[in-house]
Amino acid sequence: MKILLISTSDKGGAGKACVRLHEGLLNLNLDSNLLLAKKSTSVEKTFLLRPKKNNSVFYKIKKKSLKILRELKILKGPKMTSAEMFVEQREQGLELYSFPDSNYDITESELYKKADIINLHWVSGFIDYQSFFKKNTKPVVWTLHDMNPFTGGEHYTENYLSIDEKGLPIKRVLTNEEIAQFEKVLKLKKEALSDVKNLHFVTLCDWMTNELKKSEFFSNFPVHKIPNGINSNVFKSRNKEFSRDLLKIPLDKKVILFVADLIYANRKGFKLLIETIKKLEQDNVQLLVIGHKNESLAGFKNIIQYGKVNDDYLLSSIYSAADVFVIPSLMDNLPNTVLESLLCGTPVIGFPIGGIPEMVKHRKNGLITETVSVDALLNSILLFLSEGVAFSTEEIRKYAVDNYDEKVQANKYIQLFKSLVN
Repeated sequence: MKILLISTSDKGGAGKACVRLHEGLLNLNLDSNLLLAKKSTSVEKTFLLRPKKNNSVFYKIKKKSLKILRELKILKGPKMTSAEMFVEQREQGLELYSFPDSNYDITESELYKKADIINLHWVSGFIDYQSFFKKNTKPVVWTLHDMNPFTGGEHYTENYLSIDEKGLPIKRVLTNEEIAQFEKVLKLKKEALSDVKNLHFVTLCDWMTNELKKSEFFSNFPVHKIPNGINSNVFKSRNKEFSRDLLKIPLDKKVILFVADLIYANRKGFKLLIETIKKLEQDNVQLLVIGHKNESLAGFKNIIQYGKVNDDYLLSSIYSAADVFVIPSLMDNLPNTVLESLLCGTPVIGFPIGGIPEMVKHRKNGLITETVSVDALLNSILLFLSEGVAFSTEEIRKYAVDNYDEKVQANKYIQLFKSLVN
């Protein structure tokens, strides 16, 4: 059985998860290949595909849609690439907005032609919906790393924008123009998939399954739940004294860890975490931030910015150095960071949103707050600081290995792939 995984990139949470699945399949001696539009990994059997000239209907519609978005002042500038669009929306704190068109023709790749089954991952800007699903003759499994495949272009239908003076999330209200734009793109996606019979979706958690099933159209496709998997030989509990020394953090400090590629995305909730730390008022507590550095944090005496970390072995030492990992996301799927922390035996504190409560069992391997607010997060952190010794590093790791090791994930995919190929 020849398996072809397809992802726009090997970076970011979704890209890393795809590469990890590919490695898991290879480690079980499966014939797996990974096709990328942007390649930085040196993992074996990963390949780069070059784009073609785009003459698709989607591309023409995209140009018109961009014009409308600029006129509505949702986007700025006379001309805007997808990268510039991303930056523009990142300034608003919103996730990327993407269209279902592409300059690539996956079906022309020799890897596609030889494959028995296709596994799509995060494919925005890589898969051209109209041409791919029209030409495709192979069974397709589409892993949902976010909501984009079944939305009108948003990768998360974000409900909140920021937090107010009381530490409560500010609800987002869509304009009529935004709603019209989203409906237009969603209609195009439905048209492209209207005659597709050999498509199965994979969700990472029950929350995403429920979101998918809200769609009368997309709920008609078969859905399977397979959580992400991570190499438990890389992410494991390491000596705390060594890890603290590596980071130059004293052993007598209580370390709260926050990890995110883009720390100021609204849905990541970092502003909420900062307000919580301000209220904490404990000199022995240190916040360690992993991700893009931000100058606005330079004045905080109890915050250490370590920057981006691309080495998984170093990252596992960072998780091991922490007393607790806090994920204040206002909307999320099944974050890799939670799994990484649990595999390192470090408890997690998070809100009751997305797939987080499926991974974090209250008072067993972490704490789930009662509500989504600064005060709720503060109360959980204070509870942890007073009862942190109640958590067992060994039990936390065992639960994670039993449920989220890469072999567990890979074997579930193999069963699904075989059932569709046969």
